Amino acid sequence: MNVIDYCKGMEMELTAWKAKMYDLTRKVESLGSKEREKVLQNIQDLNILLTDMQERIEQLRNECPTEWSPQKKEIDRGTVDMRSKYEETLNHIGKYAPVSIPG
Repeated sequence: MNVIDYCKGMEMELTAWKAKMYDLTRKVESLGSKEREKVLQNIQDLNILLTDMQERIEQLRNECPTEWSPQKKEIDRGTVDMRSKYEETLNHIGKYAPVSIPG
């Protein structure tokens, strides 16, 4: 896989993550203030991860290095971190939500 194809694929994945974050934020807004405070740090962490990944992908696209496996590893690690934090947040919200919240 070349860097251009990888970046295009990651951009599509980031777009999907941004949509998930929008939905997650809306769900958090429906919680009471006490419950909302408990997940705000996770939301902030997720937004930081999204921004970081977007910047790394933008850098790869602009620089187009011949050896980009270190950047790929960082982006892939960010994806894993984001998925983990997202699932943790959904589980926490589920404790306070009156109905099930699909991920």
